[in-house]
Order: sequence, then structure tokens, then C-alpha cells
Amino acid sequence: MLHLLGRSKVFYLVCFDIVDDRIRNHVVKCLKGYGVRVQKSVFECPGLSEEKFLKMKHHLEDIINCDEDTVRYYPLCRSCLRNVEFSGIGEGPVENRYRIV
Repeated sequence: MLHLLGRSKVFYLVCFDIVDDRIRNHVVKCLKGYGVRVQKSVFECPGLSEEKFLKMKHHLEDIINCDEDTVRYYPLCRSCLRNVEFSGIGEGPVENRYRIV
């Protein structure tokens, strides 16, 4: 696992390939609690602490069938986010920043 010491919040691109429809629906439901669905099998999950990332990852590992399914987690730095390109409909990734006043 990539060690992310010193980085309090990380933007993750989470991609999955799930064979069973029922399991896929559970994966989607789980990921909706952490990010935004940008394609059928891709979620952008901004601002995850290491603790929240590990919680999400362990939850997904409990859902999927590790013999036939896969979930990939790509941490993206802020510089990488600024350089994301895409074609067609949609918007580029947005790292949510909220300030409570």
C-alpha cells in the first residue's frame, strides 16, 4: 500500500470491475458514501484521510469476491488533478474544500 505520511487528505480515483450485479450494486452504494460517480465503474473520492480511505477499502474488500472482482485505488496529487484531461461530456475532478465559519 502506498504510504501517505504528511498528507492529511488525498483525492482517490476508484475504479472497479465487478462480475455479479448484486455485488456491483453494493459496491456502488458504498462508494456513493465517499465520492461522486463519474463513469459507470469509476468514482472520484476527494479529501479522504488515511483512516477514511482504509475504512472504505476494507468495506469494499468485505463486499467483493476477490477471486473474480477487482477494485483499484489511484491516489492523485493536486498537481495531477490540475492536469486531468477528458473528452466528451462531464467535468474535471473537483477537490472539495469547505470552510466552516
